[in-house]
Amino acid sequence: MAAKLKKGDKVVVLTGKDKGKQGEITAVAPKDNKAVVEGVNTAIRHTKQSQASQGGRLAKAMPIDLSNLALLDKNGKATRVGFRMEGDKKVRFAKTTGEAI
Repeated sequence: MAAKLKKGDKVVVLTGKDKGKQGEITAVAPKDNKAVVEGVNTAIRHTKQSQASQGGRLAKAMPIDLSNLALLDKNGKATRVGFRMEGDKKVRFAKTTGEAI
């Protein structure tokens, strides 16, 4: 099945402690049905100092379930994603505006 949300999409969080926050998807794990969104669902990770990094307490974005995310349309509103055929190509479109993504 085609992915409704992909890396680089602008999304809004629908439920949970970060409800209403917006961000861009940086990674998607379709097998786990999760995505990492920058600035959302952050956890503090204690890292040891090494030659490459300073170490200390670093904020890291953790995966969030895809069902808790909605794509943002061109108007900045949450929308569902549909699929349709345009010629011989399958494209995603925003259900609110009907515009191809």
